[in-house]
Amino acid sequence: MSEEPEAALKAGKRLELRYSNYVRVVEVHAVGRTRAGDRVMRVYQVRGGSVSKEPEGWKLMRLDRTFQPVVIDERSEAPRDGYKRGDKHMMNISAQL
Repeated sequence: MSEEPEAALKAGKRLELRYSNYVRVVEVHAVGRTRAGDRVMRVYQVRGGSVSKEPEGWKLMRLDRTFQPVVIDERSEAPRDGYKRGDKHMMNISAQL
């Protein structure tokens, strides 16, 4: 996986990607690894499809299941309500707001 999640977070921009066969636009809040060693990102999805049928809201996405990530020219509104530093689902955090 490329470094687009960290680049989007650092630039304050949104990230467009494919995940679970849906195109999504997200705001990255943190990037890290789970206890199982999976690389993940905590995002707030602002639009697009999802398996849960929730086009907006908090998601934890595995980066090995993320395809075609592109930093887009839309300002991120992060941090969103409910964000907490030190995500408890990540053992190691490499980048966060």
